[in-house]
Amino acid sequence: MKKLILLICLILSSTSAFSQVDEDYSKTLKTMLQVSGSEQNFQMAIKQMIVMYKQSLKDVPTEVWDELENEFLKISLNELTYMLVPVYSKYITKDELQDIIEFYQTPSGAKFAKNSPLIMKESMLIGQEWGKKIGQNLTETLREKGY
Repeated sequence: MKKLILLICLILSSTSAFSQVDEDYSKTLKTMLQVSGSEQNFQMAIKQMIVMYKQSLKDVPTEVWDELENEFLKISLNELTYMLVPVYSKYITKDELQDIIEFYQTPSGAKFAKNSPLIMKESMLIGQEWGKKIGQNLTETLREKGY
C-alpha cells in the first residue's frame, strides 16, 4: 500500500512539473508568435472567417459579430498556442525559442516579421508557377519517352 501511495505521489509530482514546463514553454511560444508576426496573421484569419460568416448570416446584428470577434480572438489564439506547443517543442527547445525571439526583436527581425506575409504571398504565386512548369516538363518528358 505504501508503494502504491508513493507511486501515485511520484506520478502526480512529475505531472505537475511537466505541466509547469509546458506552461513556461507555452508562454515563450506565445511571445515568439507575437514578435514574429504569426499571431497577427492568425488574427487576420479569424477576422476573415467572421467576414465570411457575416455574409451568409445577415440577420445577426453587428454588435453580436463584434462581441464574437473579440471573444474568439482571445480564446482561439490561446487555444492555438496551446495546441502548437507539442509541435514546436518536438523540434525547438525553449532556449532556441528565446534566440528566435531575440532575432525578431532586432531591426532585421522586425523587418522580416513585418514583410513575411507579403513575401509569403508572392512566394506562393511563384511556387505555383514553378509547380506548373515542372508538371508541364514532366508531362512533356514522359510523352517523349512514349508514355
